[in-house]
Amino acid sequence: MERFVIIGAGLAGAKTAEHLRAQGFDGAITLIGEEPLHPYERPPLSKGILKGTADAESAFVHDPQWYTENAVELLLDTQVTGIDLDDRRVQLPSGDLDFTKLALTTGARPRHLDIPGADLSGVHYLRRLPEAERLREVFAEVGRIVVVGAGWIGLEVAAAARESGVDVTVVEAAELPLLNVLGPRMAEVFAQVHRSHGVALELGVGVESFVGTDRVAAVRLSDGRNLAADAVVVGVGVVPNVEPAAGLTIDNGVLTDEHLRTSHPDVFAAGDVANAFHPVLGRHIRVEHWANALNQPAVAAAGMLGNEAVYDRLPYFYTDQFDLGMEYVGYADGGAEVVVRGSGLEFIAFWLREGRVAAGMNVNVWDVVEPIRELILSGREVDPSRLADPEVSLDEV
Repeated sequence: MERFVIIGAGLAGAKTAEHLRAQGFDGAITLIGEEPLHPYERPPLSKGILKGTADAESAFVHDPQWYTENAVELLLDTQVTGIDLDDRRVQLPSGDLDFTKLALTTGARPRHLDIPGADLSGVHYLRRLPEAERLREVFAEVGRIVVVGAGWIGLEVAAAARESGVDVTVVEAAELPLLNVLGPRMAEVFAQVHRSHGVALELGVGVESFVGTDRVAAVRLSDGRNLAADAVVVGVGVVPNVEPAAGLTIDNGVLTDEHLRTSHPDVFAAGDVANAFHPVLGRHIRVEHWANALNQPAVAAAGMLGNEAVYDRLPYFYTDQFDLGMEYVGYADGGAEVVVRGSGLEFIAFWLREGRVAAGMNVNVWDVVEPIRELILSGREVDPSRLADPEVSLDEV
């Protein structure tokens, strides 16, 4: 019997197993995960679970019985020690496991700060469900939190902590939050939202060390100042988990083609770990967002079954921070021209390259993702004045 093995039991891994069954695979499926928990989604960790508006059960991809009913063997709390690509074996502490086809959905892990005091009690990271549950308890226990890093995770943690009544300071080495992603104009929007809700922003400064004896008591900044802190949350990016992929081509993740096939014809990758060629963007791109982990597995499963599906969905992500709800679709760096339709905290921002829409971000404006996506995919030059005019529908633009 054929055996398809999936390494990485998060959203992408669980969805790969689901799509293999949905697309007719009736052989053996083994899903291997490092964590002891059944596969779960990560967006709720920094949103509903952290705020206390959702429970842990809401994060799980499937009910536990789904895996039994669909004959998906779960090997949880299991570390893969290596892969023998020549003999098609996954090496486990309990012994080797043969495979016919292999999917890597190993995700990513938080980048840890290597500074004095980094191992003090009270220094937290957020990637796993127990960490979210613990942070929610921390919010009820402490009065002052310092968040290191003003990326998506850092800002969502800051918002959740502030809404819980905690004094929050965010420290960011760049001059504005999300500067590299959004550029200065849109980054300033997020800075103002957080300031208006009482979050202190320490921008353009680094972190030198965490100060304390057994427990963190302060954060020492690169300019010599100390910020008092009862707890610290570090959110300075992630590192793709490529260690099990030895023998494959690695470049900012596991390199794949548009079919999500790696440098080995029978090994595929999906989710945060995959640096996939995107046929619309014309380049390789590794996207660390929920939508990729949700949607890429259908293509990876098709490839494992010998069908040549292509992953060409535009990147998409969303966030909720205080009274700001946002969706972003497309791909553009912060240096692109920005055109804004609307005002205040109800607007759509468009990033233009050579007169064409490369990305769009709707803030507190809903049901516009599809028209924005169509604008991007059309590849047509647009009139910036009409794009900025709310009286001109996006379809007319």
